[in-house]
Amino acid sequence: MSKSKTPISRREILIGGATTLAVAGLSLPAAAGQPKPAGAPARQKQVQGETYMNRITTKDGTSIFYKDWGTGPTVVFSHGWPLNADAWDAQMLFLGQQGYRVVAHDRRGHGRSEQTWTGNEYDTFADDLAELLEKLDLKDVILVGHSMGGGEVTRYVGRHGNKRVKKVVIIGGIPPIMLKSDKNPDGLPMSVFDGIRAGLVADRSQFYKDVSAPFYGYNKPDAKPSQGVRDMFWLQGMQSSVVASYECVKAFSETDFTEDLKKIDVPTLIIHGDADQIVPIADSAYVSAKIVKNATLKVIPGAPHGLCTTHADQINAELLAFLKA
Repeated sequence: MSKSKTPISRREILIGGATTLAVAGLSLPAAAGQPKPAGAPARQKQVQGETYMNRITTKDGTSIFYKDWGTGPTVVFSHGWPLNADAWDAQMLFLGQQGYRVVAHDRRGHGRSEQTWTGNEYDTFADDLAELLEKLDLKDVILVGHSMGGGEVTRYVGRHGNKRVKKVVIIGGIPPIMLKSDKNPDGLPMSVFDGIRAGLVADRSQFYKDVSAPFYGYNKPDAKPSQGVRDMFWLQGMQSSVVASYECVKAFSETDFTEDLKKIDVPTLIIHGDADQIVPIADSAYVSAKIVKNATLKVIPGAPHGLCTTHADQINAELLAFLKA
């Protein structure tokens, strides 16, 4: 097994902030003569003062960053738009403490991964995920995807099968398809997605600040907004490339995952908030749960789209129970 590792640039260190430095600082050499535990991630290392992050290089030469913590049964996370792997921190910390190995990558064009001009569509995203699983030699994994990431894990199974997958979890997922059409009359009209693209072009920074409110349900009368959460959404959004952010709108709105959902033949948990303003539950989770064999639907009352943050304790409990089942 080989891993390609690329030095962090000064820009990456500044953008990554204290979390990246803390993780790197905790990466200590194993005691002499002690074997690495089965399933344990490779140690990060320092060479002449430069910190190296975990990365793979895909077949088209794209550098993909990933986090790899803990030991035990492996849970692999795929994040939503326009975020990165850090969006899973609440789940990764919790499950890591429960004895699981937790892995999450930054999708190409997002976070600390390379910003590419091409490949910002689901076939490539699924292939990138496949390369990550193959190069880390991960088997019997639990794939967890939120929002756009729900489409990623679904397309992964559609293209690469279930041989490495033990279970699937889709949280606030976009499948089967978001865009309204004659075949999908309950979907969202194209004007919604055109509006997102217009916002990205006109003032991407302000657009992320604005959309963070409905994303986490903070525009509701009884909401208790967290400025810190909204700031983190903005920060992660601004770490994505404008190219990926723009092109992913087409990807997550127009891709039809119906046939991919039919190919999932492992136990699947579908979680969705009934107050989701970004991906309405009626045309997503309710439909997907009828298509996927062995699917269990869990509706979280009052939960918004960003429920992995706003309802972290509840999501963590649901995940743990499903993983142990």
